[in-house]
Amino acid sequence: MRRKSIGRHATTIVVAVLVLLAGCARGDDPAAPPPPPPPTDPALVQTATGAVRGVVAPDHRLFAGIPYAAPPVGPLRWQPPAPAPSWPGVRDATRTGPRCMQDASDLEMGRQTSEDCLSLNVWTPPPSEKKRAVMVWIHGGAFVNGSSGIYDSRWLASRGDVVVVTVNYRLGALGFLAHPSLGPPGAVGNYGLSDQQAALRWVHDNIANFGGDPDAVTIAGESAGGMSVCDHLVAPGSEGLFRAAIIQSGPCQAQLPLPEAQRASVDYARDAGCEDVRTVAACLRALPAEKLRKPVWYYRIGDDALSGPVTGTKVLPVDPMKEIADGRAAKVPVLIGTNHDEFTLFVALEYLRLKTPYTEAQYPQLLEETFGRDAAAVATHYPLARYGGSVPLAYSAAVTDGVFACPADRMTEGFAKTDSVYAYQFDDRGAPAPEALRTLPFPVGASHSLELRYLFDIGGAQPLDPDQRVLSDQMIDAWTQFVRDGHPGDDWPAFDAEEKRLSLRPGGSKVVTDFDQSRQCPFWAGLKE
Repeated sequence: MRRKSIGRHATTIVVAVLVLLAGCARGDDPAAPPPPPPPTDPALVQTATGAVRGVVAPDHRLFAGIPYAAPPVGPLRWQPPAPAPSWPGVRDATRTGPRCMQDASDLEMGRQTSEDCLSLNVWTPPPSEKKRAVMVWIHGGAFVNGSSGIYDSRWLASRGDVVVVTVNYRLGALGFLAHPSLGPPGAVGNYGLSDQQAALRWVHDNIANFGGDPDAVTIAGESAGGMSVCDHLVAPGSEGLFRAAIIQSGPCQAQLPLPEAQRASVDYARDAGCEDVRTVAACLRALPAEKLRKPVWYYRIGDDALSGPVTGTKVLPVDPMKEIADGRAAKVPVLIGTNHDEFTLFVALEYLRLKTPYTEAQYPQLLEETFGRDAAAVATHYPLARYGGSVPLAYSAAVTDGVFACPADRMTEGFAKTDSVYAYQFDDRGAPAPEALRTLPFPVGASHSLELRYLFDIGGAQPLDPDQRVLSDQMIDAWTQFVRDGHPGDDWPAFDAEEKRLSLRPGGSKVVTDFDQSRQCPFWAGLKE
């Protein structure tokens, strides 16, 4: 602290001396230029609602915990986000805000949660006269957990020379309950998605003061964040708020029509003690937030349940998968991809919960729970013998292809009808994983979310080895060039009739054209007919 203070005083003295010398040299010459203004404080930025003071490092700046909407509490619970109130003086922006309310079983140790959680974080390169392109990152977590504070974006900001904004949004029941008593027909649910739109409007109105270009915004996200990006590509309220999109491992087909969501929401309210149709809305809004940690479950993939956005509403009137397939999504460049072994993460988490592996006898049941009447056909195409008799690996391969890879393949074909699209598969099967995932009786490989460690400084796992560090640099360069220019570089061809994708792997990524065949997408397409 003393060193920084001395530096500021020295700068002030130098500026004062320069001004004095300039004045002496100028004398009474009326044509002489005025003295230069003193340097501005790079840690201080003005927003529409007040000034914020962040953290300045040699290669980046961070402004954390900035409110972009009013606290969604009391009468604002289950309402569209309201404008953030202004504040006097300078707001401390050196720490991320609390996580949005989520299931206590999913909380990280030491992480504060609150219903007052609608904040965002802005990561920038060092100040410059030029305006930088902007990436708005929407976190994953099945719409029931996670937060913006997990994603340390300094690599993207410093190496990639872009501004990165990471966003909190309402989760679980507080973000997506679609009870018909909460608003007019079609205006319930999707509060979390509306929060994301409010954050995008905040970026449009404020990001120039942080050195960002409001006309050069790319929306990006992984898992539930990727699903959110799909929604914004077809949502009326998101139109014009971005110029490109990045979808990482987003199972965008997992959307629920409003009538089904309303039925699930009525059941949820009844279980919470709010059943009288005359008072249910007031009853729900009067409940302590702690009583609303449990999500409202809309979808289930095997043992994994999801909350999330609802179609047929004012915010999301259409099914994004259908709009994308028909070429009616926003006409913007898209970067989209999945990981080679997506579902091993979920199987691993279930194994750690039960402390016992799946058995051969359970395989048909797992497939039936996940794929219903198609279970027998899936079992034929994913026989245990092909996976060394391993139920976790066979089951993971089937769900990875059917739920992640092949829907992404269909979306890629749809996006190619409207604009440039760049596709990838993350294929580092030795990607660093948390300790618990390294002690399983089966390998997790390139599992769901493990590519994030190559873009963000995320702890909790072994560091990248030298080859992985090179891949990380290549991915950061590609992602940020896409944010800047709408394409990820000369080595990454656009998806075309040959269905070219880049297989991202340490030791040298390569272009592949057999993705749909290797993931058995013709088989999965046949099941949809």
